[in-house]
Amino acid sequence: MQPVTNSLLSVVVPLYNEEDNVTLLTQKIHESLVGYDYQIIYVDDFSKDKTKKVIKDLKDDKVHLIELKKNYGQSLALAAGLDYADGDYIITMDGDLQNDPSDIPQMLTYAVSGEYDVVTGIRQKRKDSLVKKIPSKIANFLVRRVTKLDIKDNGCALKVFTRDIAKDLNLYGEMHRFITLLAFLEGGQIKQVPVKHHARNAGVSKYGLERVFKVVADMMLLLFIRKYFQRPIHLFGISGSLMIIIGVFINIYLLIVKFGLGEDIGTRPLLTVGMMFIFAGIQLFTIGIVMELLIRTYYESQNKRPYRIKKVSVGGEVK
Repeated sequence: MQPVTNSLLSVVVPLYNEEDNVTLLTQKIHESLVGYDYQIIYVDDFSKDKTKKVIKDLKDDKVHLIELKKNYGQSLALAAGLDYADGDYIITMDGDLQNDPSDIPQMLTYAVSGEYDVVTGIRQKRKDSLVKKIPSKIANFLVRRVTKLDIKDNGCALKVFTRDIAKDLNLYGEMHRFITLLAFLEGGQIKQVPVKHHARNAGVSKYGLERVFKVVADMMLLLFIRKYFQRPIHLFGISGSLMIIIGVFINIYLLIVKFGLGEDIGTRPLLTVGMMFIFAGIQLFTIGIVMELLIRTYYESQNKRPYRIKKVSVGGEVK
């Protein structure tokens, strides 16, 4: 089923050491997008194998290769591809052939309808180990519990974005796994569609169990961004003020005990607790002020990207 659209499509694929997959992936994308106007954007995240050479040897005018100057990680590689993309609809997917390009036309049907800004896949019969499934389940659970987004598979890389939403995404660190949530926080309308999932065709997975902790840490950061990014003083200032008030009340009580009842308070642990509350509160309040200044700098500074591109090739020729 092919939606009626004359729009340009951009397929963005971050790659790291996928020399054995990229040729077959290119072929499958071509087969799936017959009749469409599209470009394939491969972002090589400083691969150590022959990934770049394999792509250039394709001599394919539809294939654009972005070579990054060093290994930045999947989030920034994806950000580089999104920034470069010219398409009215931007498709993201992994380069390990676990995503199936044949699902793209079905997903585009919902995107071109105008009702949705993001169409994301739900991997059916997922062909992954527990090492990859556990962090994914934790992330999906946390997103559902702490946001209004009922996402079933937040980690599926196969997604279709409208241009305006894709260009507004600011990906840093390892936020690619929460890209659907980021789009939702930007006001995007989300549609979830069942898609196929395959076992890795070749190469080695870059996913380890340590990402369980990264998932939790990134989720906490997203919660901060969602509620307090524009006004961090509301979080740190209120918390700091409450701690200062508690510390002051403790010390007032000790003053009453000292001068009203004549008791010695110098050896009481409560005195230390009261002073710690006051100092900690002052520190939190100060952090809130500093964060306010940083946020103002963030919004008012020049729009500089956190990655550097070495060169760009189209059809195997340097652009």
